[in-house]
Amino acid sequence: MQHVKVPDDRIGVLIGQGGETMREIEEQAEVRLDIDSESGNVSIEKVGDPVLGLKGPDIVKAIGRGFSPEDALALLDDDMMMFELIDIEAASRNKNDLRRQKGRLIGEGGRTRELMEELTGASVAIYGSTLGVIGGPQQVEAIREAAEMLLEGAPHGTVYSFLEDKRNELKHKGMEYHPYQG
Repeated sequence: MQHVKVPDDRIGVLIGQGGETMREIEEQAEVRLDIDSESGNVSIEKVGDPVLGLKGPDIVKAIGRGFSPEDALALLDDDMMMFELIDIEAASRNKNDLRRQKGRLIGEGGRTRELMEELTGASVAIYGSTLGVIGGPQQVEAIREAAEMLLEGAPHGTVYSFLEDKRNELKHKGMEYHPYQG
């Protein structure tokens, strides 16, 4: 059994309308969730396939860190799908710097975050002092590198170019692995 702490304002999203989201997670990940809505503690117990059950805590953490239940359940789509958190606060000197760093990652009108998603195919959520990523290993690595570049002060244009290069590199690799059969 594993335990995950979920922020108060995300408990409702985790439970869903009439418990619908909670039941869907339990069914698809083959786990049993025990949610204490007062404290935000969630106990996750594997009840079926142990490999699927390993993804249960990540699904709950992802929802707790700002992802929609649909994006979080995408972790079950493929064995290679992973969830990673990047601590923005660690790269910040104080509260004002944290706010500025989050602003750089989100971009004007959310454009930087959207471009990260579009150019890599991963899902990105910025919540509190973390940036969360759900995707394959190369996608997560590309987002991590882009986020580090932004947190270190790189211009947005440079980061966008980096992400476009990564997208082209991933597309090229994908074509090598799946040659045209004519």
